[in-house]
Amino acid sequence: MTGTTTLHTDLERELAEFTGREAALVFSTGYHSNLSAVTTLADKQSLIISDAHVHASLIDAARLSRSVIEVVPHNDVAAVRAALAAAAGRRAIVLTESIFSVLGDSAPLTDLAAACAEHDALLIVDEAHGLGVVGSGGQGLVHAHGLSDHPHVVMTMTLSKSLGAMGGAVLGSAALIDHLINCARPFIFNTGLAPAPTAGALTALRRLRQHPDLPSRIHQRGSELADRFGVQRSAGAVLSVPMASAQAALATHGMALAAGVRVGCFRPPSVPDGISRLRITLHAGLNDDHWVQAVDVLANVIGNHRRTP
Repeated sequence: MTGTTTLHTDLERELAEFTGREAALVFSTGYHSNLSAVTTLADKQSLIISDAHVHASLIDAARLSRSVIEVVPHNDVAAVRAALAAAAGRRAIVLTESIFSVLGDSAPLTDLAAACAEHDALLIVDEAHGLGVVGSGGQGLVHAHGLSDHPHVVMTMTLSKSLGAMGGAVLGSAALIDHLINCARPFIFNTGLAPAPTAGALTALRRLRQHPDLPSRIHQRGSELADRFGVQRSAGAVLSVPMASAQAALATHGMALAAGVRVGCFRPPSVPDGISRLRITLHAGLNDDHWVQAVDVLANVIGNHRRTP
């Protein structure tokens, strides 16, 4: 209802400019951004086609929308096309991430956008792990694929990853943003994003624009680490290292933390049993000495705990 400041409008304007979108709306969390985008664009008469690997916030949003939900195999464009063809006149929305948060792989956005355009459906793309990491100067995968002005593409994002603040945003047409302001319950009935993280995200965005080389440093370091551990290179800033078991993942995480390096640990119930892994988030801000130290620590603690292919 109240609480919007010039910081919020400056951040929204600059996020839209940076990603090539017409307008943006900032939320208190990225979770609320996804809840708002999905629940205001879908209802119980709609069909939601969801990639099997999307974030929990998109899963919860689909459930709250009361739509019919069809989960399709990961990055399977043919399955999406088949589901759209069978929509039988329903409003259809396809959910995906640009860079997936667990495996670090990218979505086939061009093909997905084309399929949605053919069937007059919407494609909601969560750029949480794309902004600041992929595309020219970190403008995101939607921008990199030339889809910034695509009428069938809606973007969501978090401000808590590459921008190091908190909050989230939805980006799209001015009409979409006006609709969200008037209808999105997580926006209307929630405290707005506090001024401090708003200013923090805005400052980080401006720093990113001033230093467009930062994303390339992420990819350089990611390639180095992937080659060191013999795992697949990531399309983003998250490197996934499979562990032999959930216990091995927890033990390795604990040893790394004790040595001063914090890494993510994915194990049940956050991921299915059998695919426990370390999720290493690459950081362009580490100086060279700290980077060498972090790599050495990880090499020492991962050792025999890895799951071999």
